[in-house]
Amino acid sequence: MNESQKATVEAAVWKASKIWKNAFNSGDGKGCAAQYEADAVMHARPLGTFTGTAEITAFWEKLIADGFAEVEYIEPQLEVVDEKSAILKSGWKMNNAGGVIHRELWVLQSDGRALLREDDFEAKG
Repeated sequence: MNESQKATVEAAVWKASKIWKNAFNSGDGKGCAAQYEADAVMHARPLGTFTGTAEITAFWEKLIADGFAEVEYIEPQLEVVDEKSAILKSGWKMNNAGGVIHRELWVLQSDGRALLREDDFEAKG
C-alpha cells in the first residue's frame, strides 16, 4: 500500500466518522445507521449485539429517543489496515454516558465512501 492509498482511506474514514457524529448529534438515528454496511455487526456493550440495518437503526433511534445526545470522541486513533479498510479506536462521551470504542472497522465501498462493517463499543456510565 502506498502513501496515496493510505491517505485515501484515512480521509474517507474521518469524513464518514464525522457524518455519523453529525447524524447522532442532530437526532437522526437513520442517518447513524446509514453509515453501516447492510449486514454490519454492532456490539454495544453491555446492551447487546445488533446485526443489519433494521436492528442498528432501531438501536440508534431508541438511544436518541431516550435522551442521549452530544457525542464527542476523545483522542481518536486511526490505523489503516490495508488499501480498503481502517480501524478507529477512541474514548467517547455524551450528555449522560461515556465509554470506549474498542474497534470500528471502516471499509471503503465501490463509490469511495467508508462504511462501518464492525462496531464494538462499551458504555461505562
